[in-house]
Amino acid sequence: MPFHSLAEIEKRSREEEKSFFQIILEDDISERKTTKEASMKKMEAMWNAMLDAADSYDPQLRSNSGLVGKDGGKMEAYREQQETLCGPFASLVITQALQMGESNACMKRIVAAPTAGACGVLPAVLIPYHKTYHTETNEILEALYVAAGIGQVIATRAFIAGAAGGCQAEVGTASAMAAGALCSLRGGEPEQISAACGMALKNLLGLVCDPVAGLVEVPCVKRNVIGAMNALASADMALAGIRSAIPTDQVIDAMREVGEKMDVSLRETGMGGLAATPAGQEITRKMKSRKF
Repeated sequence: MPFHSLAEIEKRSREEEKSFFQIILEDDISERKTTKEASMKKMEAMWNAMLDAADSYDPQLRSNSGLVGKDGGKMEAYREQQETLCGPFASLVITQALQMGESNACMKRIVAAPTAGACGVLPAVLIPYHKTYHTETNEILEALYVAAGIGQVIATRAFIAGAAGGCQAEVGTASAMAAGALCSLRGGEPEQISAACGMALKNLLGLVCDPVAGLVEVPCVKRNVIGAMNALASADMALAGIRSAIPTDQVIDAMREVGEKMDVSLRETGMGGLAATPAGQEITRKMKSRKF
């Protein structure tokens, strides 16, 4: 049965003396009536797909609209040529988020985590972590179960689609998932994982979904960068012992309330926000006049 709260996962973890990841793994085994080996194999396939998507990035490719592409290559060149403001690891996270988001816009194979529009956030933190710290694959898989559990609670308690609740529901959820996964990788307890998730989601509360010309390109790709960087900060705060004054499940509830009150023009319709700016409207006119 789907978990309806992170508090429920924390409680089971304490009572059964199991990690966050183990609780989610066992739930998947029970829900899908599968084995541990089969469940882990499926999760590993998703991880390998993320790695393949990262490896197959083409720095010369642009989307059919021409709006996005090549920025991931520019960021990679920049970080290799000089010292970045964010430092080596964070700049690698930025690079990976851009590249994954651009690959999605260019119709390459990605992993929706939890959506295609937010596909860059989770791999943007996990792949650099894996490469930098030489993490074992099983550790990454455990972190992915943590991320999956967080995403499932948010989907059950609120929503993960921009059309339903704005970009807070897409990049916000992805950021919360990534923050929890990072916290898990660093040995965080379930309460710290939950805290990281709550702070990440809280930081992006109210983020609208305003795709220019109705395409999942602008500002979506660069928002993946913000989601990934927010995950880093939230995980570090949680690991430092910092907690949110608002419990994580209540943050999720607040996200749902905000999303339900959000005007339809700010929920993936391409009618408001950046899509409604003069530049956004001009891009839309050009897209409508083009023959693909």
